[in-house]
Amino acid sequence: MEYAIQRTFAKIAMIALLVLFSGCSTVRLAYDQGSRLAWWWLDGYVDFNREQKPHAKQAIQQWFGWHRSAQLPEYADWLSVVRSQINYLLTPEQVCRWSEDLQNIIAPAFDHAVQLGTPVVLSLGEAQWRYLEQRYAKSNDKLRRDYLQPNPKDRLEASIKRSVKRIENLYGNIDERQRDLIIASIEISPFNSEAWLLERQRRQQVTLSTLKQLTAESSSAKQAAAILRTLVEYTLRSDDPDYRAYQVSLAKYTCGFIARMHNSTTPSQRQHAHDKLESWETDLRTLMADNRLADNQLYNPSE
Repeated sequence: MEYAIQRTFAKIAMIALLVLFSGCSTVRLAYDQGSRLAWWWLDGYVDFNREQKPHAKQAIQQWFGWHRSAQLPEYADWLSVVRSQINYLLTPEQVCRWSEDLQNIIAPAFDHAVQLGTPVVLSLGEAQWRYLEQRYAKSNDKLRRDYLQPNPKDRLEASIKRSVKRIENLYGNIDERQRDLIIASIEISPFNSEAWLLERQRRQQVTLSTLKQLTAESSSAKQAAAILRTLVEYTLRSDDPDYRAYQVSLAKYTCGFIARMHNSTTPSQRQHAHDKLESWETDLRTLMADNRLADNQLYNPSE
């Protein structure tokens, strides 16, 4: 159960969702800091200059303002659907449907991020492309440390540890029987960390060359947005036929793994999951009702 979605500028579209499932005890607090997290992440990748900073911060704030009203209700409704069925046995097909529904909900967030971020992208220059390339290399080094340990035993243990942590975040503590199920599932998983890294590096090079081309050719905002949307689409669903087939295979395996894992849980573990989902849903609905946008009170785009 390995998740790997690398983003360029449209990654701000995922920040809000990721904080929901990060294990933070208070979703509201995490979300209200969302624009700061997005800003720090983006600035860490491209190193905005003084002129770009207020525009980038404004775009991020506008995105979060839109996201709060346009997307949080859909997230809450999605959680409600999952929560209503969490006490029953699941099928892989059901898990895949939930995943597809969530992807459809998230899709407009990427599109809106591109719409707001395109003017900022067009203002970036050569020094920032070099900075981005260096940041890519640094993140790839971390990926190698975390996922591509030279010793197969160490790699397996790291994968087990990640999977156990994710599962226990939702269901609470697992027993030895369930741990054995995780190990057996990982051992037959189609996940290929080497292929993931190669595809990641390929997409990074495509991203760099595309962004450089946009600024070099003085593309219009409309032309650039269309190209960036395609870039995001291929980042989510590879344009390489072989890797895309691998993604489909991995998604099918993951749905089956989640269903098997869920069906092995006890009534108390399912109640733990139900309560966790209900807590997230309650926090989302509270955020929907809160129009103060606390981020705007704490976050000055001119800083």
